[in-house]
Amino acid sequence: MSFPWAKQYEPKVPVMKWLDDRLPLPRFVYSAVGGGYPVPRNLNWFWNFGVLAGVALMSQIITGIVLAMHYAATADGAFNSVEHIMRDVNYGWLLRYAHANGASMFLAVVYIHMARGLYYGSYKAPREMVWLLGVVIFLLMMATAFMGYVLPWGQMSFWGAQVITGFFSGIPLVGEAIRVWLLGGYVPDQAALNRFFSLHYLLPFVIAAVIVLHIWALHIPGSNNPTGVEVKSEQDTVPFHPYYTAKDGFGLGVFLLIFATFVFFYPNMLGHPDNYIPANPLSTPAHIVPEWYFLPFYAILKSFTYDFLMIPAKLWGVLAMFGSILLLFVLPWLDSSPVRSAKYRPTYRIFLFVLLVDVLVLGYVGGAEPTTPNVVLGQIATIYYFAHFLVILPIVSAMERPRPLPSSITEAVLKGKHAADAAPMPGTLVPAE
Repeated sequence: MSFPWAKQYEPKVPVMKWLDDRLPLPRFVYSAVGGGYPVPRNLNWFWNFGVLAGVALMSQIITGIVLAMHYAATADGAFNSVEHIMRDVNYGWLLRYAHANGASMFLAVVYIHMARGLYYGSYKAPREMVWLLGVVIFLLMMATAFMGYVLPWGQMSFWGAQVITGFFSGIPLVGEAIRVWLLGGYVPDQAALNRFFSLHYLLPFVIAAVIVLHIWALHIPGSNNPTGVEVKSEQDTVPFHPYYTAKDGFGLGVFLLIFATFVFFYPNMLGHPDNYIPANPLSTPAHIVPEWYFLPFYAILKSFTYDFLMIPAKLWGVLAMFGSILLLFVLPWLDSSPVRSAKYRPTYRIFLFVLLVDVLVLGYVGGAEPTTPNVVLGQIATIYYFAHFLVILPIVSAMERPRPLPSSITEAVLKGKHAADAAPMPGTLVPAE
């Protein structure tokens, strides 16, 4: 969005003026994340997570490049090369733990970022493209994380690749050919490891490129805010720098403390013990599970246990797993309510919290033993997941009566401030009427 009151970049130092005249990179940075980019004045801490996701990606790229210098993408040498990194490379243990736990931190930050978008309606017009590019980034992240999980070539890496790629064989006619093409053979081996390593190295740079488009698309309509009300005047905004750079800096400090806690004190907490055993095609683990951030989708995949409409259960599971993510692409058009923020949509807010609980249940089922109660629980949770987007959301958006919106962001901010100013201090005697 073009804000008439946005400050223009004016270089003060001759060198910067010379650079700006020939390569206007300082002007671009200033207008993108500096004082030349006005943002709503009421953004809360949930708006920190976009920056945190960018920092997590940079951490993954940097540690990944260094790790690739010591990793051997061979079926005989992959596991030993990881052990070599951990034991013999200077600070290799730190790089490996930072990379492994960084994947979890990255996905956790992105999940919270997406949940904020769902709560505050950041997927609604005119920000549909921002949301769509975000879902593309999410898909690329999942593919990158899966391929990275295979690279240590432990028991869970090998059998995870075997199970997940095996589900493609459920696709009629072309399924087995797709599986062989993905693996480069009939079982995970040298060819599969080479494919996964090359793609795992390449995809983060593709993610970075799509993030540039994501930010570019965001700057056209401007940032959403907790009220969902569009910016109407200069009073509704503040410059991104220094207000939100300081706020993001504090959030980054908290994030790095949490990240460091996992890396230095609980480095293996989010991993699986079986992945510290070399891959053995002749020994199947008792319980094959993916990383925690895949568990809800894995539960959806496992929830189909019977053939239906002459379609095999395996194919239903694959279609449902991919469909659970592809649904997010049409979300802006499934929710027809003119009100964005759930703060003013009480009915929608209730069902959104139910969806959050449902996803947590799916996560539990994805990591639990496939007993009959767990399978039934997963099937119920899967049904609700799809019902939320395809049935409940369109009905709620058409029938609910939202609360009145503030006329502007400034009114919402000042109203809260005046209410706080008017409230008596603790211990103050209030005269009776």
